[in-house]
Amino acid sequence: MRDFPVPTLGFEQMLPQSGSGTGFFGRAGQPAIHALRSTHELTRTPRESAAIHATWAVNLDEVREAQRLRYSVFADEMGAQLTSPLPGHDIDAFDDFCEHLIVRAVDTNQVVGTYRVLMPDQAKRMGSWYTETEFDLSDCRLTRASTVELGRSCVHQSHRTGPAIFALWSELASFMAKHDMETMIGCASIPMRCAGQAFALGPSMAASVFRKLGSCVAEPGHRAKPLCPLPITELDDSLDVEPPALIKAYLRLGAGILGEPAWDPDFNTADLPMCMRLGDLPSRYRKHFTRKA
Repeated sequence: MRDFPVPTLGFEQMLPQSGSGTGFFGRAGQPAIHALRSTHELTRTPRESAAIHATWAVNLDEVREAQRLRYSVFADEMGAQLTSPLPGHDIDAFDDFCEHLIVRAVDTNQVVGTYRVLMPDQAKRMGSWYTETEFDLSDCRLTRASTVELGRSCVHQSHRTGPAIFALWSELASFMAKHDMETMIGCASIPMRCAGQAFALGPSMAASVFRKLGSCVAEPGHRAKPLCPLPITELDDSLDVEPPALIKAYLRLGAGILGEPAWDPDFNTADLPMCMRLGDLPSRYRKHFTRKA
């Protein structure tokens, strides 16, 4: 993978103003809630930032709160077509195998942000990562024993100005260090429809974003292969559009794009396979996301 430039924005400038997504850092046997207690030895030790409180779900009721937030953001706000066994909840087969990070607003106790994390042992029990439902990762040379998958990330629209996102990322970094995990993978979404844009422009906007990010894409021979590819060679990739703020933030943190985008018809997004290694996190940001500077 190519080297990435040292970030030039300060931490406050780097934080994305849009905190919703359907994959990595926005979207994707033995239930993870129970595995959490027996294998990961996580205790409920919250981290707080201003009026934000980050912790890990320890029972099904808390997972349901995260799933309701996901439904509100993905379906009600973004228009995703979700099939769920419980109305008003975003639930899929991977949820029972994942750890669920939640952020609450202290004043209301409302869950306003969430990520789900699939650990290596749970991915093995599940049979795959969620990312592998969209991409063939066989050429990516990932060390599965030290790789976690992040997905279904979202933040309530009233909390997308920084603290909630910071609390999520900070707790994730601590989690990775605690369990000696080095690599994070997942899908980052490019919406296929934006406010004020015709629907027909959506695929071309996604192709144009991918062209702009070309220098951050893994070298041939090390790429993920989309199972349902967005036909970027047949689209107009010359539109003057900016990548989503969340994707730009990940790239500044040292993440890389593993290949061309896949089309997710349920969420109507173009999804990029992404990878971030903690060793690539620039030192100027490391202190913000770890307990040790």
